[in-house]
Amino acid sequence: MSSIQGITEDDIANYLLQTPGFFERHAELLGQVQLRSPHGTRAVSLQERQMEMLREKIRGLELRLIEMIRHGQENVAIADRLHRWTRELMLTRDPQALPGVLVQGLQREFLIPQAAIRVWGPAELPAEADGAQPVTEELRSFTTGLSLPYCGPNAGFDAAAWLSDAPASLALVPLRHGTASAAFGLLVLGSPDPTRFRADMGTEFLMRIGELASAGLVRLLPQ
Repeated sequence: MSSIQGITEDDIANYLLQTPGFFERHAELLGQVQLRSPHGTRAVSLQERQMEMLREKIRGLELRLIEMIRHGQENVAIADRLHRWTRELMLTRDPQALPGVLVQGLQREFLIPQAAIRVWGPAELPAEADGAQPVTEELRSFTTGLSLPYCGPNAGFDAAAWLSDAPASLALVPLRHGTASAAFGLLVLGSPDPTRFRADMGTEFLMRIGELASAGLVRLLPQ
């Protein structure tokens, strides 16, 4: 740090910060002090440099505002899709049709390449219906052990075989009735894109999907 007779640049900066009237008493310095412009080699006055800094700050705020608007529009679009999917579930009168409606609606609204569902122990689902195929006790135990949806690469999960093609990434969403600890079903979402369902992505939205799907499918469970 350069200094003049023991006075450092920090001392000068602190003095100017603590003495706001300095430039009022020496207004001529605002035009005389020359600084190098960050946009070239020309010298600019202190006033011009302040204006450049202000314009840069405004541009940064504009970019943040544009990003906020874009995120807001994306959130509205997601909410609209979720609303249409939920409404379709509520309007499905035939309980036996619910698994198929649920899966097809998710694929259509959220552009999910592959999806499948299994529900065990339903009272009103014939053996040949969507979601009624038998699952092993090991898979049931695994699903119950999922406290949160799983997102990430397909590590050879048995449930991945429910999809027509082996996915590169998938999401496993357990289905539960209210606060019950044991799961009564599993929703599988798959994609050939390894980045579609990443291990570091948030699971809040998938949790909502699981809660809504569980609420719709509860009509299939024994009373």
